[in-house]
Amino acid sequence: METWLSDRVPEATIELNRLTVFQADRNAALCAFNTIIPQHLIEKLSLLGLNTSLCNWILDFLTGRPQSVQIGNSISSTTTLCTGAPQGFVLSPLLFTLLTHDCVAMHSSNHIVKFADDMILVDLISKKDESAYREEVQRLTAWCGANNLTRNVDKTKEIVVDFRKAQSEQSPLIIDESSVEIVKSTKFLGVHLSDNLTWSLNTSSIMKKAQQCLYFLRRTYRTIESILSSCITAWFGNCTVSDRKTLQRIVRTAEKIIGVFLHSIMDFYTTRCIRKANSIVDDQTHPSHTHFTLLPSGKWFRSIRATTSKLCNSFFPQAIRLLNTEN
Repeated sequence: METWLSDRVPEATIELNRLTVFQADRNAALCAFNTIIPQHLIEKLSLLGLNTSLCNWILDFLTGRPQSVQIGNSISSTTTLCTGAPQGFVLSPLLFTLLTHDCVAMHSSNHIVKFADDMILVDLISKKDESAYREEVQRLTAWCGANNLTRNVDKTKEIVVDFRKAQSEQSPLIIDESSVEIVKSTKFLGVHLSDNLTWSLNTSSIMKKAQQCLYFLRRTYRTIESILSSCITAWFGNCTVSDRKTLQRIVRTAEKIIGVFLHSIMDFYTTRCIRKANSIVDDQTHPSHTHFTLLPSGKWFRSIRATTSKLCNSFFPQAIRLLNTEN
């Protein structure tokens, strides 16, 4: 995908040629694994030089497969399948890739881009000669028919990239006596392609997906933060160095995962202490408001005398020290 976007597209724009992208029917791709004929597949695997025992094992696995459907407590009758490959089976994409290995471009100006069961035909048309492109489309259509892949022209699209000043009217492709729709944009492997090669539509799509993921990231961040900072003003001040390192390890792990700097657990504690202390100072009805008394200067708060380290590191002495430091 990236190769022909980086190679063929600049060539078309620099030489002022026409780049045409033919996207095959996605409806066929969705059920492509179900259309595999095991005997036909084994013939191709044998031509590729696969071991006979392996071919026989694959044939035995794909034929005579019992299948039933269960919804709740209801189970359908069992049906024996002798075509297709199981959905979710690890080998299914590989087997389909091997089945379609002989679907290659005949002309040097054409490129068939395949990824699992997705396929497009890309052609760089020079000197207004479309014969190679149209011949390739007809050959690809015939290949699909020979390999039991159904064709739905209504879902087959064509996109034309043409930056020439004198643009000629594009004659529609004809498949099975039906014309293929020429569209302004299409989507392939998650990338939106536009006929003017601007990426606004693709950028908008990426932004929407990223925004959705950011929502879950925010939820996860807030969840982890709430776990780490739950009642942190009451207990963190008297944590041992070892305990603080253990908590900080969680923050460092999160930094490595998302690749962004995060505030330390000590910063969380300091912020929460100052926030809570300010709320107590501003609320004269708070039961702990009397712990925060201003000195005659009116700038600093009176420190609380502490005879033990536990009291010294508890919330009120720590909060007063932090407020005085801010001032």
